[in-house]
Amino acid sequence: MSNLSPKSLLSTMISLSLMQSCYAYANESIEVIEVYAQKRKQLESKVSVTVNQLKGEQISSTGLKDTTDLGLLISGLKISQNAAEGTPPAINIRGIGLIDYNTANTSPIAMYVDGASVGSANNQLLNLFDIEQVEVLKGPQGTLFGRNSTGGAILIRSKRPDAGDYGQLTVGAGTDGFYKSNGLYNVQIDDASAFRATFNHNRYDYTSYNVFPTSPEAGMEQNDLRLSYLSQWDELEWYLKLNYSHWNGIAQPVGNIGIFEDPINGVMCSVSDINAGNCVDAFGFNDGVDDFWAVSVNNDSPHHGINKGWTSELTWQLSDDASVIWLNSFNRLDREHAFNCDGSPARLCEGQLGVKAEVLNNEVRLNYELGDDHFTFGLFSLQERIYQDNYNDILRDLRGTQFGSNSANFFYDNDLVSKSFAVFGQYDWQLSERLILTTGLRYSDEVFEYDSISNINVVVDPNSLEGVLLPFYRVEGEVKDDDISGKLSLIYSLSNNHSVFYSLSNGYKSGGYYGGYLSSPEQAMLADYGPEELISNEVGGKYINDNRTLKVNWALFHYDYKGQQVFMNQPSLIEGAPPIQLLENVGDSKIYGSDIDVKYKLTDEFNTTLGFSYIPHAEFEKFIDPLGNELTNHRLPFTSEMNINGALTYETDLQANLRMTATLGFDYQSDYYFDQNQNILAHQPSYTLWYLNSQISFEDYQLRFWAKNLFDKEYSHLKFDLSSFLGMLEDFKGEGRRVGLEVSYNF
Repeated sequence: MSNLSPKSLLSTMISLSLMQSCYAYANESIEVIEVYAQKRKQLESKVSVTVNQLKGEQISSTGLKDTTDLGLLISGLKISQNAAEGTPPAINIRGIGLIDYNTANTSPIAMYVDGASVGSANNQLLNLFDIEQVEVLKGPQGTLFGRNSTGGAILIRSKRPDAGDYGQLTVGAGTDGFYKSNGLYNVQIDDASAFRATFNHNRYDYTSYNVFPTSPEAGMEQNDLRLSYLSQWDELEWYLKLNYSHWNGIAQPVGNIGIFEDPINGVMCSVSDINAGNCVDAFGFNDGVDDFWAVSVNNDSPHHGINKGWTSELTWQLSDDASVIWLNSFNRLDREHAFNCDGSPARLCEGQLGVKAEVLNNEVRLNYELGDDHFTFGLFSLQERIYQDNYNDILRDLRGTQFGSNSANFFYDNDLVSKSFAVFGQYDWQLSERLILTTGLRYSDEVFEYDSISNINVVVDPNSLEGVLLPFYRVEGEVKDDDISGKLSLIYSLSNNHSVFYSLSNGYKSGGYYGGYLSSPEQAMLADYGPEELISNEVGGKYINDNRTLKVNWALFHYDYKGQQVFMNQPSLIEGAPPIQLLENVGDSKIYGSDIDVKYKLTDEFNTTLGFSYIPHAEFEKFIDPLGNELTNHRLPFTSEMNINGALTYETDLQANLRMTATLGFDYQSDYYFDQNQNILAHQPSYTLWYLNSQISFEDYQLRFWAKNLFDKEYSHLKFDLSSFLGMLEDFKGEGRRVGLEVSYNF
């Protein structure tokens, strides 16, 4: 862990924020940022929220494929593939996140696409193409964005149709079988309306590879289509978007981190030998390959998903000062994701996560200007229905043997319905020329209904290893909760280019039912959980120097986290049985830290960015798990003490109509744990990922080279502890080095 003191960091931030000059040599200035952090377009300096913004051009030039790549460019944001690509991602902002592969759960980080909530975490994995901008709002956003924004919100805005007839076509190829193509065409229908069509295609193999001879090559093919229409009449504006996605492939195989030197006598290896891959699991397996990226798994694990929906936004300009916005959206996801969780050629832990999810949400919002003041009032409703079709086949190869007493195939089919209604309002009061007071309040009413049915296939006749299907449990019920969230903030402009703010806000995440793997009826009866709440105090500053060559944003924050929902993965009391897995309100915690983001234009050709997130304290205040283990003062999972990212960009005109741009960047994560137990084996040492991109533009053509994980750094998305069950940890490996070349043509 770092020895950097909070006091020295604070003094650095304040001195940077109060700077009134810098040494600048550039003619072009840093762009003035406009954001939608308060559901309307505003200057960033007028918003009492810590916001990180990425423009679509930066996303495409860096080679970011989907939402899980966003953490590469934003400090304090970590997004991992929770249980291989295609399953719900785990999003963490400033230590707030939920680490669970279950397809029924909702993240404490809200995600909105073109103004519409995506609902549960199932829908938070999206390809990024033809994007206008992405905003990451840090801290609870309970007033305007409401439910399940305990730790923040991610706002994704697609490019909308605009004036003119034009298009673009891009094709590219890269290592590990990577091929891509995307394109767009924008047509102006008349003076008031336009249409835009966009497609995206990706095909690739994973950078980890499988040496088991009969397993198919793991990879994914993705096809996305977006059609959008925009009309702007005298008093009305209508935006309509239709989207369709089809993903198909073989899931990324997991690695097997064995923990035993002698599994028969239960002799464990040393930690160094375990991390070096020199040990075996409880069944004596080791992949035998001295390559981090190699695995040996019977990974015939197909993935298939279809996503489709619409978003409609109608704006009625009542007067020069007032407008009403009605946003309506629907999304349907059908997905089947097979998995192998023993990481070996054996059939000891296999299954499928099947889900059908439908999300319908409506929001009606009034925006009213009262001189220099602004009032927002709205009604919000969301209904989401999730059908789960899951199974987990345990110890199949041990059926009919003396070791097969725990062998079973668990089928769990859940019907889950979430209903949310909210009324909210926010008032921005211009107290003086320099001072703005923001007050906001939101009342939310939540109902979560569940009908969980499970059957179990077990061997009752030793002569028939196929077993028989028996009823296991059925649990029905509902979880009701309501909550009031709000915000009180002050933002003071020291000058036109320099402001400071203080914000007191809270957010909450609704309760529900854990629809994941449950190994007993008793667990199923205890699988509902209540809401959690976070209270935030934050102070920050936003500064741009007079020459617009230096921009500094900073923030200090303190979170009080109550009733925290924690995913439990604990050893079973039955020897050799699968672990106990539940989501429970078992922890309170306190988190405090700081952020700083700097953009500096060094010369006409060179500019640099630097982001720094420092979280010295992110620990459970009091935490005793259901088995009685004392976890008080354990650090929150997936929470690095330090996260630093930065980039150096060079731009120059080589000659008329020929321009070159090159960027070298990095993302550093200090070490962190993958679960709340602080198991040294479920631990990620600190690492740095470097990326490089270079583009040459000539008239209507662009040639782009990009590289991710430039030095092929070895790291993991997740190490899932199954040591008490299979004598190993599942290793969900990160992405190795991938390089690509693209050509674009504008017409």
